[in-house]
Amino acid sequence: MTAMRKIVTGIGATAAAVGIVLAAGPPATADGKWCNHSVCIETYDHGTYLGRVEVSVTNTNQPHRISARVWTTNGWSAPTKSEDVATFRTYRDQAYPQRHFPAGTRLCAEGFRDGASVGLPCVTLTG
Repeated sequence: MTAMRKIVTGIGATAAAVGIVLAAGPPATADGKWCNHSVCIETYDHGTYLGRVEVSVTNTNQPHRISARVWTTNGWSAPTKSEDVATFRTYRDQAYPQRHFPAGTRLCAEGFRDGASVGLPCVTLTG
């Protein structure tokens, strides 16, 4: 049986921004993709273990310097590389926590275009 995570923020904005229909009631599966405005966070592991977390930031019709940071509410964090991104290109990078987190820990990623925040998806790890 797969452990579950709940979508905890941005469900309305996420659905509108990426054209996805999401139900607010039941939690999402442990591995999945969650978005808020122009930023998505994707996990590939099950339960409260996170080996790799991918962050993507969708760019606009102007070139920007894009970066992101990933963190958990129990103290783990990692910046991602900064990259000059051309128009209409998606920036992607990974962070590698490679550890188990306590159930209830929130995993968040914030994306930046030229230093300005453009989205902050978060999910809660549940066992």
